[in-house]
Amino acid sequence: MWLYLAALLGLYFLHRWHRDKQILKNLTEKYVFITGCDSGFGNLLAKQLDAKGLRVLAGCLTQQGAEKLKEATSERLQTTLVDVTSTESLVKAAEWVKGHVGEKGLWGLVNNAGISFPSAPNEWLTKEDFKKILDINLVGVFEVTVHMLPLVRKAKGRIANVSSIMGRISYFGGGYCPSKYGVEAFSDSLRREMIDFGVKVCIIEPGFFRTNITSDRIFLEQMNRIWERLPKETKQAYGESYMHRMCKSASEMQATCNANLSLVTNCMEHALTAVHPHTRYSAGWDAKLFFLPISYLPTWVPDSLFNLSYPKPEQKN
Repeated sequence: MWLYLAALLGLYFLHRWHRDKQILKNLTEKYVFITGCDSGFGNLLAKQLDAKGLRVLAGCLTQQGAEKLKEATSERLQTTLVDVTSTESLVKAAEWVKGHVGEKGLWGLVNNAGISFPSAPNEWLTKEDFKKILDINLVGVFEVTVHMLPLVRKAKGRIANVSSIMGRISYFGGGYCPSKYGVEAFSDSLRREMIDFGVKVCIIEPGFFRTNITSDRIFLEQMNRIWERLPKETKQAYGESYMHRMCKSASEMQATCNANLSLVTNCMEHALTAVHPHTRYSAGWDAKLFFLPISYLPTWVPDSLFNLSYPKPEQKN
């Protein structure tokens, strides 16, 4: 019996491996629009797809970022400045993309642009702190998609939305985790709506990687700014040592973040170029072996585990 079970399991993984290895033809004729190409995952993905011969349309926030990317890639890659929080900017970007793709339509859309700061205990933050992240990470994803969707439908293409393992289980306060939960929900509903149009929607769920999202320098700067504006009563309740331990934890986490960004961009590439893309891609061993498994456990388990690493306030009552 065990031999038959092992054989069936082996056949399943062999079948899955075979499906995953099947890549689409005529990739050099396909256009892909990527947001957030100044740095991090978007920047590397743009270079990676360009090297594969795809026609990359890279959205950058700054002129400097666009120029550096152009210098590092072929003449096929084209850049445009785009602010995902600006409807006017997105309308212009959609027209620019339409001018490039023509009747072929847009094969791939990668909603990659995102930020994680300001992040802090929820009580320390303001509505504007939350809104700053949500406008880019969630509302930006929605609005970019709405403007590009007619072009993607025309090509019966792919949409890859960059979420996070923090869209499965919330580890820290602020707008980042809620924004990623929102990306998950939006992607699920969009995927079901697009099935009959032949469009496939994939979700990328990275663990902790060494990008601006996890920069301890930026975290320390914004933590000091937030601490300075807190009411005296709040400072006394938490204690200055609480803030210092949070900053220390951030520095320690940054040191352990995975520097191999290709683990994420390879997932993005597969979502765009595979005959049979996955619905979800978990990138990084921390995502696969820790955060994703504990997200399925009873709530008290992650609560207890995370509480061990959280700093303790001076006033607990």
